[in-house]
Amino acid sequence: MNARHDPIATPQVQQLKEAGVKYVLASFVDLHGNTKAKAVPLSHFGQMVTGSELFTGAALDGVPQEVNDEEVSAHPDIDGMMICPWNRELAWAPSDLYLGGKPFDACSRNILKRVLGEAAGMGYRMNLGIEPEFFVLKHDDKGGVVPISERDLLDKPCYDVKGLLDSYSFVDEVVSAMNDLGWDVYSFDHEDANGQFEIDFMYADALAMADRITFLHLMIGEMARKRGWFASFMPKPFHDRTGSGAHFNMSLADLASGSNLFSTESDPRGCGLSKLGYQFVAGVLRHAPAICAVIAPTVNSYKRLVRRGSMSGFTWAPVFVCYGNNNRTNMLRIPLAGGRVECRAADSSCNVYLGAALMLAAGLEGIREGLDPGEPHAENMYLYSDAELAAKGISWLPRSLGEAIDAFEADPLAKSVFGPVMFKSYIDYKRAEWHSFQTAVTDWERNRYLKHF
Repeated sequence: MNARHDPIATPQVQQLKEAGVKYVLASFVDLHGNTKAKAVPLSHFGQMVTGSELFTGAALDGVPQEVNDEEVSAHPDIDGMMICPWNRELAWAPSDLYLGGKPFDACSRNILKRVLGEAAGMGYRMNLGIEPEFFVLKHDDKGGVVPISERDLLDKPCYDVKGLLDSYSFVDEVVSAMNDLGWDVYSFDHEDANGQFEIDFMYADALAMADRITFLHLMIGEMARKRGWFASFMPKPFHDRTGSGAHFNMSLADLASGSNLFSTESDPRGCGLSKLGYQFVAGVLRHAPAICAVIAPTVNSYKRLVRRGSMSGFTWAPVFVCYGNNNRTNMLRIPLAGGRVECRAADSSCNVYLGAALMLAAGLEGIREGLDPGEPHAENMYLYSDAELAAKGISWLPRSLGEAIDAFEADPLAKSVFGPVMFKSYIDYKRAEWHSFQTAVTDWERNRYLKHF
């Protein structure tokens, strides 16, 4: 047997066998960022690595192919492979899709890699940290959906210790698994809605972080399921509770030294951000409406991006195209320590590969053109009237998926980043999603109108 295909000659195979792994998932993501895969026995690991596993793109959302097209093949990134903590007989390997022996242009992971290559050509590496928020829920005996803790009933449950302790065994399993994978969790808490949690862990290069978030969604779901519960990364499951964000914390590092190029000790604007960092911010703000279509990609996303909701007080979600210091009412926030930029518009339903690609491309444009974002906003942006916002030159983020897709379609950068095939596929799918929502008859409408007239 050719040594290239001989699993005995592959060091990774021996390590996997010793760990008890029987199958490897050659995995990639669809348009939604959901992981897809074929399971390959360890005895065929060598073939899998060279792209033996074929997939019919036409059977999936956002793998744009016709039914008569040649299948795409998955080429696993062995360096990113992880043993699945909930079933250690499985290993998961993030993969790049190929078509005709070349990288498939419309593969989400390839799209991110192309933009990262552009950054590398400028001497930069993108570091990315993401703060995943999610709900863990169960069905009650009436078929309703409730938090897993019977004590998780407070009107303002943020940081609630009782709700966290009642969920301890589950959250501990997730956090321990993340740390075993080397992700370095530094905090976790009960979030602002009943049944909602956030886990914060160390940043990584953007490709590794996108792989990790994709795997984390799968892992949390499986760990909840075995308890008879379910995890949801829906942006806004409940009208009277806060939604789930997935804040992108971004910085650029020098490719050679690894030093943080957004960090500085002398910032006249007082945010602790370098000139390069401000240029990056300006690029993101320029393309914010189009970016929203990718980082807030669902109809439901825009139920989260509102100034006030049915809950008491403000929503904490950004609604304007602006930036500021530690102030959470801006789309882009520079936290107290400085040296990074946090995008608060992103939610937990986004495809991280695509979101990071478009955000990075926008930031690089800002750097190339030497853009300036103006002065930061430290004030509560929610308190301004529309007239005051207009006078300051501050615009709204898209207020619906339809508005966001219009902005995405009109933005040349979006087409450049996605490539013509994925660009069209994304628009077509999201327009259909928006149309389906617009023509749906909801319970709210029936309750309000069925017997009213």
